[in-house]
Amino acid sequence: MSGLWTLWWIWGTLALLLAIVEILLPGFIFLGFAIGAAGMALLLLLSLTPGLPLMLLLFAALSLVAWLGLKRLFSLPRGQVKTFETDIND
Repeated sequence: MSGLWTLWWIWGTLALLLAIVEILLPGFIFLGFAIGAAGMALLLLLSLTPGLPLMLLLFAALSLVAWLGLKRLFSLPRGQVKTFETDIND
């Protein structure tokens, strides 16, 4: 039980669960965490096994970078808002 965080499939499962939560609660928050967990799974799959504090730091950094990238990629330009001129039922 003490070395569960060093198994790549645990991080992969966490990534999958967070991606499912993102589908249920959209907003790119959980997707950033899912990408961070998938990155950790990839690092562990490549046989890079740092200690738990470094793993958590890497997970946080990967998640933050992923979230910032998603925000930059999918957000509207500064000062713009979405407007709809027609109704979907028209």
